[in-house]
Formats: sequence, C-alpha cells, structure tokens
Amino acid sequence: MTLKTRLTDFLAIEHPILLAPMAMVSGGRLAAAVTAAGGLGLVGGGYGDAAWLRSEIGDADGARVGYGFITWSVARNPELLDIVLAQRPPTVMLSFGELEPLGDRIRRAGVPLTAQVQTLAQARRALDVGADVIVAQGAEAGGHGMSARSTFTLVPQVVDLVAERAASTLVVAAGGVADGRGLAAALALGADGVLVGTRFWASAEALVSAAAHQRAIAADGDETLRTSVFDLVRQRDWPEGYDLRVVSNALIRRWHANPDELLARLPEAITAYRKGVAAEDFDVDTVLVGEAVGLIHDIRPAADIVAAMVSDAARILNRDNA
Repeated sequence: MTLKTRLTDFLAIEHPILLAPMAMVSGGRLAAAVTAAGGLGLVGGGYGDAAWLRSEIGDADGARVGYGFITWSVARNPELLDIVLAQRPPTVMLSFGELEPLGDRIRRAGVPLTAQVQTLAQARRALDVGADVIVAQGAEAGGHGMSARSTFTLVPQVVDLVAERAASTLVVAAGGVADGRGLAAALALGADGVLVGTRFWASAEALVSAAAHQRAIAADGDETLRTSVFDLVRQRDWPEGYDLRVVSNALIRRWHANPDELLARLPEAITAYRKGVAAEDFDVDTVLVGEAVGLIHDIRPAADIVAAMVSDAARILNRDNA
C-alpha cells in the first residue's frame, strides 16, 4: 500500500513521510530504515561534529538519505555542508535561522532545499529564497521551535500562501504527527506529507538510550512544556525567540519560572545537570519530545511505524486501494 502525493513524486519515495533530522538522534541507521520502509530518512547534522556526521553517513550504508542542519550552527562550520553535498542527497533541510547564503549553495549544487518554518513570515522568506519544500512546524513539536503557532492552523495558512505565490512548492506538516491519524489530518489540511520526530525518536534504530526511551513512554503530552532552561544548562547559545519542548522534571520546574535566578546561579545548575546526565537521572536530565509522546506506548522498528501510519491514514482517507 502506498499514499501518493506531490511529495512522493518529487522525492521519488513511496510514502509521504520524512524523518525529522533530530540532532544526535536521527543517525544513519534510523535514516536508512525510514528510507527502506518507503519514506525518506534525514540524518540530523546537529551542532557541527564532522567526525560524527561522517560516521553516521557510514552507518547509512549507502542508503538514499537526506540531511538536516541547525542553520545558524552549520553556518559556523560550513565544512559540514560540503560533506553532505558530496553525497548528492535527495534534499538538505535548514531549520532555525536565515536560509542564505547556505540555501544558495545547496541549490547551486543541484540539491533540493527544504526549509523549516514556524511562522508565516518565515514561510514568506523561504519562498523568497526559492525553497523547494517548506516544513510548517507547529509548537506541539518536540525539540526546538517557537511557541507562536499550532500545527492545525499554521499548515493550512502556509498551504494557502504557497498556492498564491509559488504553487509548485511543496508543504510538509510537522508537530504532533505520530500515527496515521496525524498523517491523514495533515493531508486533509492540504499538506503534501509529514515530517515525523517524536514517533521515530521512540524507535529501535534511534540513537536514544533504553532508559530515555522508557522515560518517554511513561510520559504524556501534559508533562511536556516549552522552555529555555535546558539550553542554558547545556550551554547551547540559541537565538532569541527559540525554545524547546521537553518532558518536564524537577530541574526544569525549579528554574523555568525563575530565569534571572538561574542565570545568577548558572555554574551551580550546570554542574548539577552534568552529574544528572552522567547518572541518567531524569529528574535532572530530560528527553526532547513533543506533545505526541502521549500517543506512544512502545519502542518499535521504524519500518513498523511507517507501515502502520500509512495503513491507518489510507483507511481514514478511504484510500485502502491506494
């Protein structure tokens, strides 16, 4: 069974499902598994580790995979873009920053540019620079983003904007998509496909420890929140306006409402955080997942996740013979 859309035609894949390029989670093995299942896996370039990236390319074992980068971070280390463009990937995705001049380099290499956006203003800029695919990410998503918009309203507005300004540009929905219901809803909203993070985070091939997986399975969407505490204690210098959705814990509850005190006592908080990470203490460390974590109750192979999403979405959309 397949679900054909403009995205499947454009990327030459069977199913309109993309793996979110989650930093240090979406490695070569997971990306290859999603591709083998008929979607497209994207390796997460993370914060700029060339040795790690080369290792994950090796783990993809020649599979047809794309790549994704934190735009402002890879701009500091453009060698990473050279590494992936040499692979002639089906797409490179840029998120969380100005698209140029990196977008121009990607397009000049003959590689389709995917741009992730969280607002209509960002979508307009993505169209201005000629993005081939726009990922409209709602605030339900795990990890980094903005608190501005929900998936259910942002996606159709981006779809309408694209139809008016550049009808050939594809739109992909992200944020809160974890099963066939989410895929069907995204297609009904006019998207050409979905970008899936949290559900693949909870897969057998993800670069996630067993303890972290179990912590996520025990959580529900009500336990997640958007915060900057985790970036501060990790010493990640994110631009203003971006925060990240995580599962709350004692450390976050201690500091989330007291940012000034956290900054004043940051060395102490960093030390406590590092000890918690070493011990896999999830009262201190946490997991970067979205509200959809409440829909996830097991750790499954990526191929099973793709197959179930497609089957359920086809049934919901009355496309059982697709």
